[in-house]
Amino acid sequence: MASNQSEQDAPLDIEQIDKQHVFGTWAYQSEVSPTQVVAGDGVRFTDADGNEFLDFSGQLMCSNLGHSADKVADAVTEQVNEGAYFAPGYTTEPRARLGQKLAEVTPGNLSKTFFSTSGTEAVEAAIKIARMYTGKQKIISRYRSYHGATYGSISVTGDPRRLMAEPGIPGVIKAPDPYAYGSTLDPMESLEYIDEMLMLEGDTVAAVLVEPIVGSNGILVPPEEYLPRLKEIAHDHDALLICDEVMAGFGRTGEWFGSDVFGVTPDIMTMAKGLSGAYVPLGATIVTEEIAEHFEDNMFCHGHTYAGHPVACAAGLAAVETYQEENLIEHASEVGEYLGKQLSELADDHPSVGETRGVGLFRGIELTKDADGRVPFGQRKDKISKGSTVVDDVSSAAADNGVYVANMINTLIIAPPLPITKQDIDEAVGVLDEALVVSDDAMES
Repeated sequence: MASNQSEQDAPLDIEQIDKQHVFGTWAYQSEVSPTQVVAGDGVRFTDADGNEFLDFSGQLMCSNLGHSADKVADAVTEQVNEGAYFAPGYTTEPRARLGQKLAEVTPGNLSKTFFSTSGTEAVEAAIKIARMYTGKQKIISRYRSYHGATYGSISVTGDPRRLMAEPGIPGVIKAPDPYAYGSTLDPMESLEYIDEMLMLEGDTVAAVLVEPIVGSNGILVPPEEYLPRLKEIAHDHDALLICDEVMAGFGRTGEWFGSDVFGVTPDIMTMAKGLSGAYVPLGATIVTEEIAEHFEDNMFCHGHTYAGHPVACAAGLAAVETYQEENLIEHASEVGEYLGKQLSELADDHPSVGETRGVGLFRGIELTKDADGRVPFGQRKDKISKGSTVVDDVSSAAADNGVYVANMINTLIIAPPLPITKQDIDEAVGVLDEALVVSDDAMES
């Protein structure tokens, strides 16, 4: 009896239980080693061993409000108590008001929203809406892109994680990216390539789908004239422009949306992540008045059980109100400019930094093992290969000193919560300064 009691009183090894019974995402399971997190506060979070980390990537570039958005937490609690779930045929005040609020903060005449539970579902809805509205099937997307993990979304995704899901949905065509660092085409030449693709495909393309600023495939910022010209090209061929704002949206760029940086109103916009500050899973797909009008007398043939979930919409409404009431978009623009200057100065001190780029609080540090040849440490194939890279090692070195930085392929992704201060930025950049010695030492001599 004493032995059994002792076993019951022993602390649970949550990390081991998780590893045994829960799949780690995008990973060989033998390499998964989860860290238990027990608390979050402001721009910081704490693991089970008491180690505190400054969250310099907003987790998966989604915790835009940080870890102490009391208004969002209170809204969730209140809605759970009032009514946690009602079928989509009913409405609730949070759902209606959030739809109205999104029509206010999104650009141009975007006006009517379908609510889902994630970014990938938002993209799935966008693909179906484009096909239903135009009566055409093909979707042009780009190679350096990520649009989600479900079957349609992974099919339009360009990064190598799509390969294990192929063949994907029919009618998807990949185009080049506005990425001078890693392409034989300069950014504006890649636009002319897309124009020619649309011409050669005839009148069969429903939409061109892009991230206004590419996120997890490198924080790629196109030239100022790129997105306006892309919209013109799409419309010249009677195709729609879909902007995936799942990562760039809700203040990340110092504007409400990445599209706002370039003064463009897409025909369809997808969003998630910052929509609720990641407090509750929530995605959304918003369309222009013209597209919304089409479905007055044509069936909107899409939906699912959790569409417009009351608790998720309550979180989303409270999150958008928080951005407004705390002036977080303006704050992100101000401290984002400061962050850019600090990262530029950091790059000057480290030969392994090939390039820094970004907008607002959405920035990337691309590494190189040869300063003259701009040779990356991380390759695209590393996304689906075993083992770690030098880029992983830099992130690990930063974590060892209390700063969490995500990395994808060859880029450290800097996307902290919007309430971050200049003092927090100085602290994190100081840690990165030490961590980048790892990549400096690994350079080819």
